[in-house]
Amino acid sequence: MKVNQSSAEEYQWGAGCLGWRLVNRTEISVIRERMPSGTSEVRHYHLKSRQFFFILQGQARIELNGEQIPLAKDDGLEIPPGVPHQIFNDAREPLEFLLVSQPSTTGDRVQEPREG
Repeated sequence: MKVNQSSAEEYQWGAGCLGWRLVNRTEISVIRERMPSGTSEVRHYHLKSRQFFFILQGQARIELNGEQIPLAKDDGLEIPPGVPHQIFNDAREPLEFLLVSQPSTTGDRVQEPREG
């Protein structure tokens, strides 16, 4: 089935971040996400889901189990289940990326407690 951003289910998360569900199945999900400058996701991990982030536009920083990993356009990063992670947009321009999760992350997210 053909899908594009304008026909996909749109949702808002965080501080002005947007997502478009391009594929939304139990066994796999593909989401296009947009993060304005200065935004971040909360630190979390998934019990079963393996994720792949692929940068379409802008620059990201992903904290992966304590390691800071910079990603630029056309870079990707695979995150196995059980590994704490968090994505940041520290740049001045918006960040856009594809997020592929297998299986879907629905009901599979564990938020990390805040430090301090």
